[in-house]
Amino acid sequence: MILEYLLLRARLFFKRTEGASAIEYALIVAMVALVLVAFVGPIGDQILIVFNTVLTSLGGKAISKPPL
Repeated sequence: MILEYLLLRARLFFKRTEGASAIEYALIVAMVALVLVAFVGPIGDQILIVFNTVLTSLGGKAISKPPL
């Protein structure tokens, strides 16, 4: 039932002739992508620090950040 509803909504979305809605959705997606790019890097660095702390506490060798 939920799948049918989602398919119906998707069909209605693609049948629309209004371009403004699509542009608004594209702008929202662009803003979300920008926020993700801005915050994922620093969060990834913090996760690496925590992981290395745990790893060295257990007697392992800390790893470095992989090259991009």
